[in-house]
Amino acid sequence: MAGFKIGIVPVTPFEQNCTLIWDPAGGTGVVIDPGGDVPRIESAIERAGFRVTDLWLTHGHLDHVGGAAELAANLNAKRPESQDPIRIIGPERQDEPLCASIAMQGKMFGVPGLQDVTPDHWLTEGETVRVGPYVFDVLHCPGHTPGHVVYLCKAARFAQVGDVLFQNSVGRTDFPYGDHEALINAITTKLMPLGDDVHFVCGHGPSSTIGAERKNNPFLR
Repeated sequence: MAGFKIGIVPVTPFEQNCTLIWDPAGGTGVVIDPGGDVPRIESAIERAGFRVTDLWLTHGHLDHVGGAAELAANLNAKRPESQDPIRIIGPERQDEPLCASIAMQGKMFGVPGLQDVTPDHWLTEGETVRVGPYVFDVLHCPGHTPGHVVYLCKAARFAQVGDVLFQNSVGRTDFPYGDHEALINAITTKLMPLGDDVHFVCGHGPSSTIGAERKNNPFLR
């Protein structure tokens, strides 16, 4: 896909799609939403054979960020001093209360071992992040959580949308901080205009395209 590769690692009892994106030519890549099961993620990185530069977070729910602090610490411990440490990037700052309560969320849902996370950089819409030479735009898409972001590579016609949009469904808004009206507005004003050919990986379940969801998704009719 436009030269970069994508891998999916299902993690936590919620089967969250931790996503690996890497540039095989440059040998570097990122991990999106390392929610838990850190040894499984580390094994997938080793098999793929790339060096992680950053961890990107879409939003502050436990199954998306609960393993970020542990994974960053483990990978940084193995890095030579000459390499910059791995950064934890995103989501938007409005998810700070969620990111600071991951251990508590884990206890509530019976998922032990998850850690609170403090990102090295909070994102805002209009910023860009990179996987090697591939540029990803940051879109702020609130509703599932206030600070949810989506990562879009226009050149590749690809996005990682977290829990905003799914195949034939949309993100839940019955959790604290959820806002159904804001979610539908974000989908219709920011994701649907991207074009029917945009392929996306979501936070749970199978991938889809904007075109397929425009046609088939009952929540968008």
